[in-house]
Amino acid sequence: MNQRGNIAKPGFSTVDRQASAREYSASRREFLTRIPGAAAATLASTAIPFGSSAEAGESQGNGSDGADRVRNSYEIREEAARDETKVPVPRQITNGDEQNSKLKFIGNYSKGLPHNAIGEVDPTAYLSFLKAVRQGTAAAFENVPLGGDPGIPGGLTKLVNPLAGLAFDLEGTDSHQLAIPPFPSVSSRELAAQAVELYWMALCRDVPFIEYESNTLGGKLAQAAAMELSSLPGFTGPRSLGKVTPQTLFRGFTADDVIGPYVSQLLLCPFNYGPYAMDGKMSMYVPAVDYMTEQGPWLAVQNGRGPFEPNTVDPVRRYIGNGRDFAMFVHTDPLGGLFMSFYNAGMVLAQNGAPLNPGNPYRLYKTQDSFGTFGLPFFFSMMGEATVRALKAAWYAKWFVHRALRPEEFGGLVHMTKTGQAGYPLHSDILHNSQALQRVFAKNGTYFLPLAFPEGSPQHPSYPEGHATMAGACATILKAAFDGSLSYTNLPKNGTIVTANSDGTALVSYSGSDAGHVTINGEINKLASNIGQARDIAGVHWRSDSDYGLRLGEAVAISILRDQSNNHTGEDFEGFTITTFDGKTITV
Repeated sequence: MNQRGNIAKPGFSTVDRQASAREYSASRREFLTRIPGAAAATLASTAIPFGSSAEAGESQGNGSDGADRVRNSYEIREEAARDETKVPVPRQITNGDEQNSKLKFIGNYSKGLPHNAIGEVDPTAYLSFLKAVRQGTAAAFENVPLGGDPGIPGGLTKLVNPLAGLAFDLEGTDSHQLAIPPFPSVSSRELAAQAVELYWMALCRDVPFIEYESNTLGGKLAQAAAMELSSLPGFTGPRSLGKVTPQTLFRGFTADDVIGPYVSQLLLCPFNYGPYAMDGKMSMYVPAVDYMTEQGPWLAVQNGRGPFEPNTVDPVRRYIGNGRDFAMFVHTDPLGGLFMSFYNAGMVLAQNGAPLNPGNPYRLYKTQDSFGTFGLPFFFSMMGEATVRALKAAWYAKWFVHRALRPEEFGGLVHMTKTGQAGYPLHSDILHNSQALQRVFAKNGTYFLPLAFPEGSPQHPSYPEGHATMAGACATILKAAFDGSLSYTNLPKNGTIVTANSDGTALVSYSGSDAGHVTINGEINKLASNIGQARDIAGVHWRSDSDYGLRLGEAVAISILRDQSNNHTGEDFEGFTITTFDGKTITV
């Protein structure tokens, strides 16, 4: 019998669900009468007969006949579905920008639709987009006018899979039963602070993380970023004693993110794929090359008018050592570097002797080992399942609830206002007081947000971040696999804390006094935040996108683990012990 835990988190619908053991004594006829029409007919024609299999010379298996198994399987599925119906459908609350006629849709995502010369979306096109959202059909989205040129190869950038947000799943809580808080309004102080952070991230892309506290030019730039962000009341990123420091700069919201080096050990530690040795080095983008810093290229990207030039790759392979390296990592990856990253992280932890989660029954068995249940194949496949379901939850929030604008769109609003081409109601913290904005103008002669990718963001709304949502789900499954409380330095093999050197060509030992506080759970959290923040550093997402994407993905994964918790027969499973991103310990 499982003791299911429950998680309460601001912005998410939750429910306290208790699993109960059931004994089944109904006859085949009684069982089928409880099943609606077509399903009953199917079972009646295909289920194993009730007659004794021993009479037919068949194996008795575990002592129960086939019909018992079919009946139990159905009841387990039914109970999981019944539990999910108890999850309330929350009110989906937006920031109201889309309904504010004075804003003319500037606070919402419109990339790929036709725009005028200063990047304002064609209102007829946007209303057609909203009509497609309301109808929720492929035919309706096919009628949305796009701004690219279909006559040129690569000249038309398509909308990315909006209908994924309406797809159902047979496992876990439905996407429509999960909610995240409203995205900050385009004129809010909070969004202005997030924009200031993004401009600093762009300025610091080529500064090695290891130099953030040094006296180098890059270190002084990072320290200037920390000083300005400290002064912003709307900034919600991590602080130390009330201040943003080089140690907390550009890091995620979990308590573990500010401990140890910037890059998670799970991205740097070598491991093996069978006979293939993986050393952690990658082909990075060349430094000092940013995109969309002029009005013409920026407008072409907003209209979805390609083709777009590729990034230039440095032939020297390096470890992830700065923001641009991270931007590359989350740009070229299949499915966002996230499933791959967490699969690799599981390999690292397993090969270095990380202990199993305390709830794993195979910790205590002396004659049995895990594999298809509670083993690495089980958890690795679960990460894939959680990833797809998290993606659907994110796409529902993106397309059908919030439709938040991308940072590059906000950068256009800043530029048009600062150059007098328009007058948008943006907060003074970004328009008039930002050192980061002044430095970007001094460097580029414009106020556009410098992007790390020539095509800018993908063609779907910003909030929440897909990478972060899927990373949050994968991280939660990985926490179910391993005991996260162990100090990373106490791993039986290779528990050394390392970071990349200044040019990324080698790993060096981390000398910080907090090295002993680095844990397995902390590095899993940091890995998830690294992926989320990397998309911010590239300029394609906001801090809100990352923070609430991680939380949404976590909620999805927990619901999947709960639905699966009664699937284990004969194994002494009482639930996985997991510490959430917000530091709560739960049993699932």
